[in-house]
Amino acid sequence: MLVAAAVCPCPPLLVPEVAAGAAPELDAARTACSDALAVLAASRPDLLVVVGPGAAEEPEEYPAGTAGDFRGFGVDLDVRLGRGPGGARRLPASLAVGAWLLERAGRSHAPVEGLAVGERLPAARCAGAGREVAARAGRVALLVLGDGSACRTLKAPGYLDERAAGFDEVAARALGSADTAALAALDEHLAYELKAAGRAPWQVLAGAAEGAGLEGRLLYEDAPYGVGYFVAAWS
Repeated sequence: MLVAAAVCPCPPLLVPEVAAGAAPELDAARTACSDALAVLAASRPDLLVVVGPGAAEEPEEYPAGTAGDFRGFGVDLDVRLGRGPGGARRLPASLAVGAWLLERAGRSHAPVEGLAVGERLPAARCAGAGREVAARAGRVALLVLGDGSACRTLKAPGYLDERAAGFDEVAARALGSADTAALAALDEHLAYELKAAGRAPWQVLAGAAEGAGLEGRLLYEDAPYGVGYFVAAWS
């Protein structure tokens, strides 16, 4: 059963070594992520699952101890998803950011596993994956990684799309109020057009939280670099 969740953005720029001189620009986001992770630790989960966007069409699971790095971003920095033997696959960038956040917080004593979901995974499949995750242990917590639209400004990765602000507003409101129905209703085709990589992970969260009675708080909302970033805590 899901007992808590933290929602965080997953740009590699969250890692100061990657951001370099621009690191202070995301200090507020990092602080909010730390606050959200404190909620996870306080829930004393039996299992912590890190969920983030991936490249494969089907959901991919990553066992405890799976390694990742940020060498693709020019930084010689290794991370590991909790303690365990790991597996042959390396963590995708989103889960590497999640592993870095957990290592930075240093709070989790529960087993940590990873789940990557593709940005085109249908909403129903996302919800089903969430229900399966929530049933894995008596007390399950999720660290859910994903960004909103990448089309908020002319200089955004996806250029300016007038639909982006409205999409992000709906997503932020749903994440801040733990509104699972609103998350489940996010338009997957619009999300894809707006390059909103968080849509699928958020809908995994919606499935996992069905019937859990969790309440949410929005801790951070901004669109630096023209990308919607949100931090929320559910408990």
